[in-house]
Order: sequence, then structure tokens, then C-alpha cells
Amino acid sequence: MSEFFTLSVLVATFASAVRLAVPYLLAALGETIGQRSGVLNLGVDGVMLLSAFGAYYAVIETGSHLLGIGVGLLIGVFMGVVYAVVTVNLHAKQGISGIGIFLFGLGFSDLLSQKLVGAIQPIRKLPSLADLPLVGGFFEPLEDIKYLGELLFSHNLMTYIAFALVRAVTWMLNSTTFGLNIKAVGENPQAADSLGVSVERTRFAAIMIGNALAGLAGATLSLQLGVFQQNLTNGLGFIAVALVYFGAWRAKWVMAGAMLYGLVTATRLQWQARDIIPNSASDLAAMTPALITILALVLLAKRVRGPAALTKPFSRH
Repeated sequence: MSEFFTLSVLVATFASAVRLAVPYLLAALGETIGQRSGVLNLGVDGVMLLSAFGAYYAVIETGSHLLGIGVGLLIGVFMGVVYAVVTVNLHAKQGISGIGIFLFGLGFSDLLSQKLVGAIQPIRKLPSLADLPLVGGFFEPLEDIKYLGELLFSHNLMTYIAFALVRAVTWMLNSTTFGLNIKAVGENPQAADSLGVSVERTRFAAIMIGNALAGLAGATLSLQLGVFQQNLTNGLGFIAVALVYFGAWRAKWVMAGAMLYGLVTATRLQWQARDIIPNSASDLAAMTPALITILALVLLAKRVRGPAALTKPFSRH
């Protein structure tokens, strides 16, 4: 245990935690936007799985990580359109519709993987900024800074984008007309409608943005791991939904929750690698994120208030 508390190991653990937090953060930020508009999406995990496979397969075929991320994003947008039509236009129950999206994503991503790829085929992982051709010359010396370089400058581009989006989402929700409309339709859609705000269009747009970020989360996950396999997310999308409650629908606290999950996972992996956790307890340790989710929801259930119109369909008639 003492070897874990050396500075080099702690820095490596925190650096790993930052990378591991990125898929949680991207998916949870997207879900924050959707829920602020009054729409709960339990299909995040399914969207992530489809996007993860799409990005992975695009890299297999083309070798381009940029194209892979683009494919993951487009799959997220497409699934957002599907979910928006079902829940906003057709007024289907959000919980059931979301579970349907999840099951579809779980089954179809596995089917595509079996038919198009077959056996698991590793791909080149997302490179760090220091390894990119255009900016590598600037970031390579920064990455070599002892301890600080590994912690701050050794990550891939999606890591920096994810954390930059925290500020962007906060600004959008609090300082733009579109963001204020999102919050208005999530709190009182009837009042927003009476003031000329289109509830359906606003929710439609929020869902598409949320699913686009879920698509980015799935693409980042598979490209960071350099592989795709059945149920790659392992419930990560559901934890992302819980992070929205954990963060009280505020982007900065959602980020804090994502970092907590990343740190827990990174610590568990370090302990397993150093045989601090015996093999007999590894499965129990893997349950830690789920246990934290349950505990957080129990503690926060009566202390935070979500959007008043969350999960409630809107109709002008």
C-alpha cells in the first residue's frame, strides 16, 4: 500500500483519472442540457455504444481518428433526432423510450461488431497532443516537465475539449437566449409557450445537442481504449445520467462528479496492477462506481430539485 502513496504513482493515478473522466463528463454534460429542457434520456448508454462502434469501425477502415470522432458525433445526432421525434413529437413516455434506445444500441452495436469486424481488432489509440504533427512541437517540451507534464499536458485532444465544454455549457445555459429558453421550457413549458418560445423546437434542439455529446463520449471511449467489444460502456451511460443529479444540473458539479468516478476507477486499476487488491476482491472493487451512484442518489434525493417539468410531455391542446 505504501508504494501507492509515492509522488510518481499519485501523479500517474490523477493523470489517468482525468482521461477516464472524459467519457463520463461528455455524456453527463449532454444529459444536463437535455434534462434542463425537461427531457430525461435513459438511452445515453445505447447511443454511446453505437457511436463507439461507429468511431472504431471508421478508424479501422480509414485510419483517421478525426473521421472516427466525426462518425461518432453524427451517430449521436441521428439518434438524437430519433429520440426527439419519439418523445417530443409523438409524446411517448421518456423512460420507456430511453430504455428502448439503450436496448437497441446494446444489441445493434454488438451485431455490427460481429458482422463487420468479427474477432476483436485493436486500433491505434487517440494520440496525445505532443504526438500530433501540427502542435506536437509545442506540447512535447511541456509533456516532458516532471510530474506537471504528465498531469496536465499528456492528454489527447478530446480531454481538453471535454473540460472546455464545462465552461461553454455553463455560459450557454446562463448567458444566451437559447440557454435561457432551455431552462424555461424545463421549468414551466406553458409559461414559456405563452411568451412565444417554441417548446417543441427548444426541446428538439436540446435533445440533439445532448445526444451529440453522448456520441462524442462513445467515440472517445472506444478510441481511448483502442478497441470495441460487446457492452463496452458497461453502464457508463447510466452513471452519466446519475451524475446530472449528483451535480444538481450544474455543469461544474457534474465535472466534479465525473472526476470522482475517474479517480475511483484509476485508483482501483492502480491497486489491481500493484496487487494491493487481491484477485478475489477485484470484482467487488469493480462495483465501486455503481455503489457510489446509489449512495449519491440516496443522499441527494431530497436535497436537490430538478427541473419542474422533467419527464413531463408538453402539448398545447
